[in-house]
Parts: sequence; C-alpha cells; structure tokens
Amino acid sequence: MNCHALAATLAGMKHLLARFAICLLLLLPVAAIARPALWVVRDANTTIYLFGTVHLLPNDTAWHYPALDQAMTDSQTLYIELTDDDPANMMALVLRYGMDMSHPLPTLLSHAEQLRLNIAANKAGVPGGMQTLNLMRPWLAALTLATAPLLKAGLDPEHGVDKQLKAQMTDAGKQVLGLETAEQQIRFLADMPRSVELAFLRSSIRDVDKGPIELTELIDAWKNGDVATIARLEDEDLRQSEPKLYERLLVQRNGIWAGKIAAMLQQPGTIFIAVGAAHLAGPDSVQAQLHKLGIDAVRQ
Repeated sequence: MNCHALAATLAGMKHLLARFAICLLLLLPVAAIARPALWVVRDANTTIYLFGTVHLLPNDTAWHYPALDQAMTDSQTLYIELTDDDPANMMALVLRYGMDMSHPLPTLLSHAEQLRLNIAANKAGVPGGMQTLNLMRPWLAALTLATAPLLKAGLDPEHGVDKQLKAQMTDAGKQVLGLETAEQQIRFLADMPRSVELAFLRSSIRDVDKGPIELTELIDAWKNGDVATIARLEDEDLRQSEPKLYERLLVQRNGIWAGKIAAMLQQPGTIFIAVGAAHLAGPDSVQAQLHKLGIDAVRQ
C-alpha cells in the first residue's frame, strides 16, 4: 500500500469512525445557515444536552444558533465521540487492525464483486485504486471508499462540528472528554464477524452510486434538524439492508452511551454531548435507549 494513499485514508478516518458509512452522506457542503437538532435531559441538579453533529464540513458553513450557543456557554464539560484521534495513534491502530497481507481482499470476493469494487474505487477516486485496497481488510476498504470522494472534494476533518466544539470548549478552559477511545471505535469494525465486515464493504460499494437527489435531501435534513428524514434515509436503510451491521454500529453503541448518560445524571452540573446525527435519530436512538431507562430527552 502506498504511504501517501494510507495517509489520505487516515486523514478522513480520524473523525469518521464514529459515524462509519451510514452517515457519510450528511457530510457534504451546506450552503445555507444550519439549525441542527438539540435535546436536553434534566433532573433537579443536572442538565445534559444532546447534539447531533457531522464530522466534515466546509469552513464557511454556518450552524450556530442562540439556543445552541447558550447550551455550550452553560456547560462545564463537553463529551464527543473520541479525543485520542491524533495521526500517530490512528496510524498505529489502522496498521494493527486494518491491514491483512495474508488474505488479500480479492480472495474474499467473487469475481463479480471484484469488478464492482474496482468500478466503485475508480468512481470514488481512491488513490491507487484497487492496488491501494488489496491489502486492506474489508472494513478499512469500506471506509476508504466512503471517505475518498469527500477528501477529493476538499472537505477537511479539522472543520468538522466535533472539532469546532472541542476547540471552543478548550479555548474556554473547559473539560473535553471522549465517550469512546479510537481503539474501541476501530474494534467495533475490526472485531466484526467476517460476514458482517463484508456486508459493510458491499454497503459502501452500493453507496458510491447514491444519486444527487437523495444527497440533497439528507443535507437538508441535517441542516433543518429533520430527524425523521435522517432516520428514514440513513438508519432505516441500514436496518433493513444489513440488520447485523445496524445492530453493531448503532444499537449497541447507543445503548452503551445511554447508560453513561444515566450515570452522569447522578452528579450535579451541566454537560454537552455531541455525537453523530444518526445516533440521535430513529427507533433505536440514544433518546430511545434513555427512555427505556426511565429518562426522557426533550427537543429544544
């Protein structure tokens, strides 16, 4: 694998691992002012805000609004999906969990799948095409397919909403913590059964051909805080087409996060939690998992 190709892949992976392939279509340029969805969970002594994010944005996208800014100002602590996503750590983890020289990718695919993957790699603009993908495990090849066109379009992970929130809170001298570690996120993919891992790759191959009408609808949904549309286009599609992948990447993690939020309510204070927008949409959302625990999140 070419080192420059790997570097390009890692640059996109740093902030996309939390969302994986199911939400990448939300990460395209947004021209108008955005007002993404915000929820709050409260008890007598604790306030916790839940905010849906996207992990790549042009640097001129306007998405702040008064209620959001006030929530950030009032919060003492920010939780994002992960904070240990520095390039050196990501490189080491990807080399450890994402490369497999003993089982080249083509040996895991049928001839027809190899042809479809080659076409998808060319469409996505993967540096080096199939030669780059050949030594990757299926999960890493899937992420590479998904991120390559976004990086080619000039979108910068450093402009992602989570990065901007982290910088804002750090500048204010406030604490920023991760809900997961980079290794945990990568292992959600790397520890998948081979059949589920290949399903993830096939899903990414299919997504390369998604049309501009659906892209526009998804962008508008995030911008307008239209959670029902996000759930219909993203979560429901994955749940129906790849239920095991849906369970692993969304349902399991949402349940774990809900448990952590419930524990946070035991301590007084105000906390702001920012996670990928698809985690806050659909019947298995973080809010739905909280409701099972007797905790209700209210839309702001």
